[in-house]
Amino acid sequence: MVERVNLNHAAGNPVDKRVLEGMLPYFQEFYGNPSSVHIAGQHAAKALANARMQIVNLVGADVKDRIVFTSGATEANNLALIGFAYRNRQKGNHIITSQVEHLSILNPLKFLVKQGFEVTHVPVDEYGIIKLEALKEAITDKTILFSIQHANNEVGSIQPIREVAGIAADAKVPLHVDAVASAGQIPIDVSDLGVSLMTLSSNDLYGPKGVGALVVRRGTSIQPILLGGGQEMGLRSGTENVSGIVGMGLAAEITGRELEANIRHFTRLRDRLIKAVTSKMEYTYLNGHPTHRLPNNANIRFSFVEGEAITLHLSFQGFLVATSSACTSRTLEASHVLLSMGVDEAEAHGALQLTLGRDNTESHIDHFTEVLPPIIQRLREMSPLYPPS
Repeated sequence: MVERVNLNHAAGNPVDKRVLEGMLPYFQEFYGNPSSVHIAGQHAAKALANARMQIVNLVGADVKDRIVFTSGATEANNLALIGFAYRNRQKGNHIITSQVEHLSILNPLKFLVKQGFEVTHVPVDEYGIIKLEALKEAITDKTILFSIQHANNEVGSIQPIREVAGIAADAKVPLHVDAVASAGQIPIDVSDLGVSLMTLSSNDLYGPKGVGALVVRRGTSIQPILLGGGQEMGLRSGTENVSGIVGMGLAAEITGRELEANIRHFTRLRDRLIKAVTSKMEYTYLNGHPTHRLPNNANIRFSFVEGEAITLHLSFQGFLVATSSACTSRTLEASHVLLSMGVDEAEAHGALQLTLGRDNTESHIDHFTEVLPPIIQRLREMSPLYPPS
């Protein structure tokens, strides 16, 4: 049996064993509905309150901010965009975002366009960093919201959110930040950054899948997009997934406590990986910013080959990698992120997204960088575009 090595943690993480242990009692022993007034319900409600505080502590929120638990980051992004747009429609109908956002941002915005809203997609530079002057120029008297990611899930570039927030504040426009890729990877302080809404994902913190959260800062008004019993402070109806929320809270607490050590671990492995891959093979390029990038992300493209072919060959060797984000891997289209960065479409198809996890080691990286070059060479020799040596 070939050892399986996961270099695709952006698509999914294993649940931390400590998190799983903390979740287990809430499946059978503490099974109460948080909306019930009896003792079992009160116990569940207390567990939710504790999880909210664990999220508050991870992202530097205020105890008076609302932490709304959802079924995942996609729902949280939909609630942030659609809920805010509908609630504040009387103030304007214009929303500003970037060209490199996740599809759970871009597709809700397409929906809002059909409802009469206008959306401006601000361009990025060759590293995937938003152009701040273009952001300023996009503002109109109808602009009601910015939605800019904290870091890109595909290429790892970290956006200048502090500067974006300053522009938003000067224009008196609230800022929503999708922090799914960055939470647990780099320090976050929503109070310091001046963010009004922030999206988080449980599984990206090594918590269970199917749980997410939207941080709604004090004074920010949104309306629900799911109607029912009025749970989650009236913003997200439906009986809460208590065990999952407990897991997300625990994952947030553990992540915050171990953040500095994890950053050092990821950065060391990432730099080792990038240096080895780009130095061993010609026509090989790093995508994204060389320094302002997530510590666990290495997005590398290989000219004259298809990323899917590389992925399959690496899979036979036990390595799990991705050609782009998991949400778009079933399509044959080139990454919209790379295209927005000015990468040629053919080149974009030759990109690998490598994302490291807590379980990765230097031996994994060294083995990967030994296995990869022969695969690339074989595939290039089959390509009619590869220049003869």
